Amino acid sequence: MELSDANLQTLTEYLKKTLDPDPAIRRPAEKFLESVEGNQNYPLLLLTLLEKSQDNVIKVCASVTFKNYIKRNWRIVEDEPNKICEADRVAIKGNIVHLMLSSPEQMQKQLSDAISIIGREDFPQKWPDLLTEMVNRFQTGDFHVINGVLRTAHSLFKRYRHEFKSNELWTEIKLVLDAFALPLTNLFKATIELCSTHANDVSALRILFSSLILISKLFYSLNFQDLPEFFEDNMETWMNNFHTLLTLDNKLLQTDLVSNAIQFLASVCERPHYKNLFEDQNTLTSICEKVIVPNMEFRAADEEAFEDNSEEYIRRDLEGSDIDTRRRAACDLVRGLCKFFEGPVTGIFSGYVNSMLQEYAKNPSVNWKHKDAAIYLVTSLASKAQTQKHGITQANELVNLTEFFVNHILPDLKSANVNEFPVLKADGIKYIMIFRNQVPKEHILVSIPLLINHLQAESVVVHTYAAHALERLFTMRGPNNAALFTAAEIAPFVEILLTNLFKALTLPGSSENEYIMKAIMRSFSLLQEAIIPYIPTIITQLTQKLLAVSKNPSKPHFNHYMFEAICLSIRITCKANPAAVVNFEEALFLVFTEILQNDVQEFIPYVFQVMSLLLETHKNDIPSSYMALFPHLLQPVLWERTGNIPALVRLLQAFLERGSNTIASAAADKIPGLLGVFQKLIASKANDHQGFYLLNSIIEHMPPESVDQYRKQIFILLFQRLQNSKTTKFIKSFLVFINLYCIKYGALALQEIFDGIQPKMFGMVLEKIIIPEIQKVSGNVEKKICAVGITKLLTECPPLMDAEYTKLWTPLLQSLIGLFELPEDATTPDEEHFIDIEDTPGYQTAFSQLAFAGKKEHDPVGQMVHNPKIHLAQSLHKLSTACPGRVPSMVSTSLNAEALQYLQGYLQAASVTLL
Repeated sequence: MELSDANLQTLTEYLKKTLDPDPAIRRPAEKFLESVEGNQNYPLLLLTLLEKSQDNVIKVCASVTFKNYIKRNWRIVEDEPNKICEADRVAIKGNIVHLMLSSPEQMQKQLSDAISIIGREDFPQKWPDLLTEMVNRFQTGDFHVINGVLRTAHSLFKRYRHEFKSNELWTEIKLVLDAFALPLTNLFKATIELCSTHANDVSALRILFSSLILISKLFYSLNFQDLPEFFEDNMETWMNNFHTLLTLDNKLLQTDLVSNAIQFLASVCERPHYKNLFEDQNTLTSICEKVIVPNMEFRAADEEAFEDNSEEYIRRDLEGSDIDTRRRAACDLVRGLCKFFEGPVTGIFSGYVNSMLQEYAKNPSVNWKHKDAAIYLVTSLASKAQTQKHGITQANELVNLTEFFVNHILPDLKSANVNEFPVLKADGIKYIMIFRNQVPKEHILVSIPLLINHLQAESVVVHTYAAHALERLFTMRGPNNAALFTAAEIAPFVEILLTNLFKALTLPGSSENEYIMKAIMRSFSLLQEAIIPYIPTIITQLTQKLLAVSKNPSKPHFNHYMFEAICLSIRITCKANPAAVVNFEEALFLVFTEILQNDVQEFIPYVFQVMSLLLETHKNDIPSSYMALFPHLLQPVLWERTGNIPALVRLLQAFLERGSNTIASAAADKIPGLLGVFQKLIASKANDHQGFYLLNSIIEHMPPESVDQYRKQIFILLFQRLQNSKTTKFIKSFLVFINLYCIKYGALALQEIFDGIQPKMFGMVLEKIIIPEIQKVSGNVEKKICAVGITKLLTECPPLMDAEYTKLWTPLLQSLIGLFELPEDATTPDEEHFIDIEDTPGYQTAFSQLAFAGKKEHDPVGQMVHNPKIHLAQSLHKLSTACPGRVPSMVSTSLNAEALQYLQGYLQAASVTLL
């Protein structure tokens, strides 16, 4: 692609179309951009547009498109083509910093993110001048530019807080410090001076304070390994300064500054060696009264977010997002102080809680914020240890949680008006979520119909919290890890529960509410067959929702839970009535067809997983509707997207398991295509195991005659890969495959195909691969396949008993006993760094496994062999009857004593002897 005005104009037109709400216009434009992004100069065209376009919307769109392009393509993955040519890489790195710093903030953020992505891969070795270019910008005096540099540096260096210590890491940090430490220190001093100069200019101070916070974050990242020592001698001074700062009228202070200062106190007070700084009762009282209580208040900004930006409020409150709030910082400080001063702090706050509740009781409609603060205080005081999964796991014994729940939480939730005092309703529901393990089950059970009722609340926060609370309660475990609430206990509410959950999805602001969809999924999972009478209505509603969101998928968690709910509907119904699978196919296939035709990339891996589940439900042959799809599944374009691969392999396995004869007769011309997919997968270190999954299904299920002509070529491909790029993962998969082949076609067939490729290759494979590497195989089914396969080799392969290979017979038996009795060999060579599918880079849709579409573990030798040790003993006995005297002689002279003892145990258990 040339850097021409014509191409810039074309790119502008397509970018405009990607913003169109009509998928018929938007999707072809997205497909076009995807098809040309591999061309040289494409990223430079985007940067040129970003710099020179007169249309601000196009500039923003170009910046987002560029960032996503970098995210998808910058990392160079072994065994895969380089997606960005070297000339473009050099040009991008030469221009992006200047362009980022000269762009408005909205675009600066996108380009800063792109620099961070590039920096993670290329800095410092492949981008040595990045630091110099950034440091030079400190001299500009322009804080728009300076803050852009600081933000970018923060995103690059914050990983130093989490990385394991290593010489490589320290070398990099030293390089950064040599270039960055002095300029950053000078900038810090100059910024402090400017704060004094502009002490009365609020807008200037806001910018300067944001710079100071970023400088502090950089300082923290760059000193993370040594920071405790730096602070040690000055901690009392630091603590007093922050304490003084926070007892000022902090309405004048920035929220970020206040919350960071409180977080500092919170992290200091829970460390044993600073305990003495807080022991004075006056200090403790001052912090409680003047720092914590004022910052527990529900502020105007909180109220605004609660009403008008509910999604952000929920993310901050429930998920603990990166955005610090005064309130969260104050809660953390309470918890920190309670670590060493639980009694005094509980005493101080008990009085505050009582007076706040009394104020509320005088005039609830006016004083509701007092009760809100009281609930927050109680929550902070009582929470000693907490996890997202289990809520509070350790509570303050000085706080009576059940009494507070009964007297102050339940009454609000029992109110007939679900829309009254929404903040207090949300507080009460959150209290249930947090303390669900501390409040007795009978009280929690009382709250379930109340929570179901609050699914109808107009407030997005309230009905979201109600859904989230129900989902959390339905996952609670009781004794013996059984579900705390049984389907029978929830069954009386099933109709109203399902009705209100689906109605909640129609409320303004919640059409794609992930918490509601997760609660739907969890309700299905708990209630099981109790939902069957409602399935026709449920599947209609889910299908309609799927069709709607497929036009423009934007909420990945919502979409995932929706597909999980669909899978659960299928599993639960078809378990009771397998014939019902056709009803699901009728309901879903029209939408699935539209998703596949419109190439909705985010949904395609999900569609394939659901189709696998449906196809596996058919017990006999493959319906014609599936066979019509089969050829399309082999198209190379589908396999280019890494996110599709596991789901496509699973679906092809379902075709092979259910309809191998149909494929062999009606689609024999597609077998080369099937093997072409295997060949592509086997060439990739990331996806070779998926190639083996497919190959194993072909060997296990296809009629032997249909693959006879391809067998030798399959082995040649595998040996080529072994020779060119041998990895532990490949070896493990290869071992399972050759043993499955041995089970399916016989030990002699395996020896003949090896020696047919190259004379004496069978012995080389035994000596160099099977015997030394078998201990690496993991997984019960995989080990069983290998055990049965090796048993066949030992007892059904005449050449192994002849002079040519006989020296390998006992080492092979020894390795098999080792597979049974020794720990798995989990070692991998140092140079092997596997790229897991989930970790492959890029903005492409990653594969998301649907838990409720999960495939049952399949044991191909399950009906043939139950106990592989007994099977070995019986097979050796049978061999010894055919050639008396030879087997006991080979065993007794060459097997080591420990292995011989194990073997004798197998023979006794099988009640057989060696003749």
